[in-house]
Amino acid sequence: MPKMKTTKAAAKRFKKTGTGLLKRNKAYKSHILTKKSQKRKRNLRKAAITDSTNVKSMKKILPYI
Repeated sequence: MPKMKTTKAAAKRFKKTGTGLLKRNKAYKSHILTKKSQKRKRNLRKAAITDSTNVKSMKKILPYI
């Protein structure tokens, strides 16, 4: 059976934590920042854990991560 291919776009966006969860960056931090509050922008800097409802599809596109 051939090797499975990793989706490279996803591989660049997700990292695995020590406990095996997928870490991701939050959206809405790239432009139009003037109308967003300082608190909101500060919280967007922090990484988030991928939701458990998406884990099954993420395992499929990231088989070796």
